[in-house]
Amino acid sequence: MAKKKKHKDHEEHVDESWLIPYADLLTLLLALFIVLFAMSSIDAKKFEMMSKSFNTVLSGGTGMMEYSSFTEPKENTDDDGTKPDEPKAGIKDEDKHSLEKIQQQVNQFIKEKKLEAKVTTKLTDEGLLLSIEDNIFFDSGKAVIRQQDIPLAKEVSDLLVLKPARNIVISGHTDNIPIRNSEFKSNWHLSVMRAVNFMGLLIENPKLDAKTFSAKGYGEYKPIASNNNEEGRKKNRRVEVLILPIGQENLNTKE
Repeated sequence: MAKKKKHKDHEEHVDESWLIPYADLLTLLLALFIVLFAMSSIDAKKFEMMSKSFNTVLSGGTGMMEYSSFTEPKENTDDDGTKPDEPKAGIKDEDKHSLEKIQQQVNQFIKEKKLEAKVTTKLTDEGLLLSIEDNIFFDSGKAVIRQQDIPLAKEVSDLLVLKPARNIVISGHTDNIPIRNSEFKSNWHLSVMRAVNFMGLLIENPKLDAKTFSAKGYGEYKPIASNNNEEGRKKNRRVEVLILPIGQENLNTKE
């Protein structure tokens, strides 16, 4: 009798080697989504956690995604850096009362000198702001304080002798009418030199510490009124004295 062929007792295994590159592909896709999500997140700590977790999965905690530093995406902010719907950081209550007392003293000085139309004070989120129209100290297009107005500038310096001492920022501002003469190439140059010269005169006061002062020039780029008429341009041509809250760093160390 012919012998019957023995049936195979098991089926051949299907080749599954394709699963390895497929799994690698899925891992890479997962990595891509993690990176995209992390880039869209503003939470640096969350990014660090995900980065470390991903590194652990792929390479035991080391690799090109190992966290070192992460710059958060810049969101829409106001000019002062705060979010549109985020309240600005205010001055502490105890310091606010102190600045209000300084403001009262300055306002009394303004009243005695009959400068109400040309000098104003305002308590802002940054500190106490003293705004002085440029024609009190300067001739048009000039950055040197007029000789006859130096005594008034020195009296202003006495108002800035404070206990405890505070950091103070002097800033120059102009209107948007172009200037180009033998001294200044632009409004920006003019505003810088006015701020520097005014600050230089203030710190001649031996009771003031020069280290607490800084000067800035903004040219025409921070108007407080319209430049479409003379009245507005007159307000924009000014020198400002910003008295900062106690303990706040001078603004020139922040920008």
